[in-house]
Amino acid sequence: MEKNKNQSQTLTSSPLSPFTQSIRCIVKLGGAAVTCKNELEMINDEILQKVSEQLRQAMIASSEKPPGMDWSKRPGGSEICCNPEEFGDHSAMECSPFIVVHGAGSFGHFQASKSGVHKGQLNKPLVKGGFVATRISVTTLNLEIVRALAREGIPSIGMSPFSCGWFTRERHISSADLSSVAKAIDSGFTPVLHGDAVLDEIQGCTILSGDVIISHLAAYSKPKYVVFLTDVYGVYDRPPTEPDAILLKEIAVAGDGSWSVVKPKLQNSIELTVAAHDTTGGMKTKISEAAMIAKHGIDVYIVKAATSHSLRALNGDLRSSIPDDWLGTVVQSLK
Repeated sequence: MEKNKNQSQTLTSSPLSPFTQSIRCIVKLGGAAVTCKNELEMINDEILQKVSEQLRQAMIASSEKPPGMDWSKRPGGSEICCNPEEFGDHSAMECSPFIVVHGAGSFGHFQASKSGVHKGQLNKPLVKGGFVATRISVTTLNLEIVRALAREGIPSIGMSPFSCGWFTRERHISSADLSSVAKAIDSGFTPVLHGDAVLDEIQGCTILSGDVIISHLAAYSKPKYVVFLTDVYGVYDRPPTEPDAILLKEIAVAGDGSWSVVKPKLQNSIELTVAAHDTTGGMKTKISEAAMIAKHGIDVYIVKAATSHSLRALNGDLRSSIPDDWLGTVVQSLK
């Protein structure tokens, strides 16, 4: 059994929740899923478009695609596409309350690791420069994801933790103003947050990962379920590139945050590796934060993006039972 050692204090830093609407789902869009992780600042346009389509299908009941909302010039284009007559009284624009949080992938990690932003010491010129460079990179990706969702008719709004007043203390969230996220949802928008460089009360600055952001949001918004969209089919007992890697179908979480693999039964221990360039903890952080969410009775589905399996997870089709033919990992509290 693995003990969740993440002491992020994500469940105790605010006494009251500003969320008045019931949140249907929080989606973590993995950076490795929507970017080409080995190509600096390169978006995987095909996957991002497919993910955006699936989010629209899950969020908007109407089979009719609503009008696009990206009225800005596309690369290589000469005009801005906007037809006001398409909108009218368009009922298809009504969206289920979702929150989207994305990772950085090939954006931000290079800048953060080269400058040591995650280690703090903001008084050093290199760290301060890296902080600025990291935020330029991750907000660039955020804008492109917001644009992709907007083209599908999802009223998405980019929201940066740094700008929204999220702070850490020794790399754990110390305060986060969730009111702006709640107000955006109340106004009918879909907030799109991201992993970010933020100020730290002790070490000056650090990197706040998207997985930690989701755990904090889930604690206060109490979504019906959470979906992690990744570049692999779920959590494996070892790096999925190894030939003997086994997909972990079900992980059970106890009240203290400790977790164990329920299905399949394993003979050997689990290897959780972290890539050398990953400043946010990789799969180890993902499981720890998923366990933090699941122990409060919120099911978490970790699944490969842009597949039929991810669409079923986003739709909420797995909440009653997990079909044998579904490929992914469900993390849930012990029944």
